[in-house]
Amino acid sequence: MADPSERSVEALLRAQVADPTCAWSLGSYGAVAAFHRDPDEPAQLLDDGRIGLATDRGALALVAPPALRPLAYETGFTGGWSQAVALCLPSAACAMGRRAVLTELGPDVAAARPRNRDGILFDLGLGLHAIDACVRVADPDLIAQLRSASGRPLLEPGNPAVAALRTASPHRVFIARIGRIEVYTAIPPPGGIADPGPHSHILPKLLRLRRTHAATAPIPQGWVPVAALHPAHPMKDATGRPIPFDAARHAAFGRLLDAWGEPALVALRRAVLSGEEPDPNLAGGRHARSAIRAARAQRAAMGA
Repeated sequence: MADPSERSVEALLRAQVADPTCAWSLGSYGAVAAFHRDPDEPAQLLDDGRIGLATDRGALALVAPPALRPLAYETGFTGGWSQAVALCLPSAACAMGRRAVLTELGPDVAAARPRNRDGILFDLGLGLHAIDACVRVADPDLIAQLRSASGRPLLEPGNPAVAALRTASPHRVFIARIGRIEVYTAIPPPGGIADPGPHSHILPKLLRLRRTHAATAPIPQGWVPVAALHPAHPMKDATGRPIPFDAARHAAFGRLLDAWGEPALVALRRAVLSGEEPDPNLAGGRHARSAIRAARAQRAAMGA
């Protein structure tokens, strides 16, 4: 079991920020900003008390309010598994602006880097409950174009703001009650490939489902995941390409599960890894069955 001293949320966040192999995401179902840095990429810690850092490609800035609850989990699927630590808030305490039209918010005084704090924030108006998906604009011509389109839904047919944003590629700034991710890389063209480091995506088909998270994530009733950290995977590199099984990475995420996982799912994982074969039909729901699939994939990867 994890040492109680390891159960500080702030300590968890600071330790993972210091690890360049950990990736981060902040957003909702269908609209996400991601942050990742290369091991040798220059990065500056924030100087205002927030947990995070900034690079030339993006920034991460977080706080750890008392209500913040990390939830570590694995999801099993055919041929492998994924892993994450969801950063959750009570549904009653996570609401943001919930704007449904493009809206000017004024200077971004909370920007991660002081030099960006004169930039003008525009909420894209995606109507998300727990996330303000924004762009930050310094170019006067783009500011004028967005102001002329303000008050309209961004994704309505024929809205010229969409083409203007794709062409200018301003900073994307996704904000939640626990902080923000800023993305400075270019917006890829339709069908293009996003930067493997900081990037964002908005998927209208998923947005229309009005979900806060994928059904495969075992988020408890009454909680909303507003962000997540993604420690290095034992079978994948930072770009998602397969690598030989890394026992140290596997053990590291096991410790996070012990500290922050749902006890019943952690117990199933431990049973499978020790050689037991729980019956998925009796495991108690889709998340338990997924945990069993994940552990079986890990046991196979370990050659057990």
